[in-house]
Amino acid sequence: MTTSERTMLDKVPQITALFWIAKVLTTGMGETASDFLVTTIDPVIAVVLAFLVLVALLALQLTRTRYIPWLYWATVAMVSVFGTMAADVIHVEFGIPYTVSTAAFAAALAAIFLLWWATERDLSIHSINTSRREIFYWVTVLTTFALGTAVGDWTATVLNLGYFASGLLFLACIAVPTVAYYFFSANRVITFWAAYVLTRPLGASLADWLGVDTSRGGVGLGTGPITLVLLAGIAACVTVMTIRRDTHSVAAAPA
Repeated sequence: MTTSERTMLDKVPQITALFWIAKVLTTGMGETASDFLVTTIDPVIAVVLAFLVLVALLALQLTRTRYIPWLYWATVAMVSVFGTMAADVIHVEFGIPYTVSTAAFAAALAAIFLLWWATERDLSIHSINTSRREIFYWVTVLTTFALGTAVGDWTATVLNLGYFASGLLFLACIAVPTVAYYFFSANRVITFWAAYVLTRPLGASLADWLGVDTSRGGVGLGTGPITLVLLAGIAACVTVMTIRRDTHSVAAAPA
């Protein structure tokens, strides 16, 4: 492996328990932040601003040569916000049923995976050692957020499960790839992406349950306050990741 390949590998985080906690927090934050923004300011302005911030962060992320925790997770957070908006716009503005948008996003994600595999022959998060693979990765991440939003809304409204029951359903679903990987040695790439997709409706459903009004089956704490709490949780996770990374770097440095 060349020096440049090793450097590119440093641009993605290690898959630890803290990674999954941060991932679920970003999914919930993206859901409530999106709802808060489009109901507080003009929805068109909110979507445009979210898109511009996402593009700026992606540009920074793609042009760095190493993994920077705050930048990576800020990008993930904005992908979550914009992915939620994209899924909601398709339903609210164009009247596309959640069943149709869920199927469409699922087909799009499958197509991206197939193209990624046909081009690179490797879907592992830890094989992202070229710019092209990193672009495939971020397109995949964006699509998983849009799909997860549609799926969560589909179970909550079309299947009439509500947000809390939907959250419990996805918690049970995410246990399947987890058990398959740890106890049955299932393929780590397949189980990773399965869990990754499921974190979106899991986090979004629980965040919606806490934030939305009681008339919609929620606790009614407000999307704004829940967004702030989740942002604080994400910041705490990223701080720990940064400290651990610095500690590991010092420990690995020659005397």
